[in-house]
Amino acid sequence: MEACRDLKEKYDNCFNSWFAEKFLKGDHNDSMCAPFLKVYKECIENAMKEQKIELHDVQINHLETDKEKTPQS
Repeated sequence: MEACRDLKEKYDNCFNSWFAEKFLKGDHNDSMCAPFLKVYKECIENAMKEQKIELHDVQINHLETDKEKTPQS
């Protein structure tokens, strides 16, 4: 997922700019960052496929279940 780092930075910069300059002033249209998010999301999805990571595997909530890992003492 190193390959996606630059794309994440571009999206983060866009989002932070939009949030400060638009959202906080009442403009909730976030479409200006949509192209950055789309490309970044595609990169992450491709990287996950290359690493054989299934999306549903990372969406499972293990907190407060018997599958939650506890720190070793």
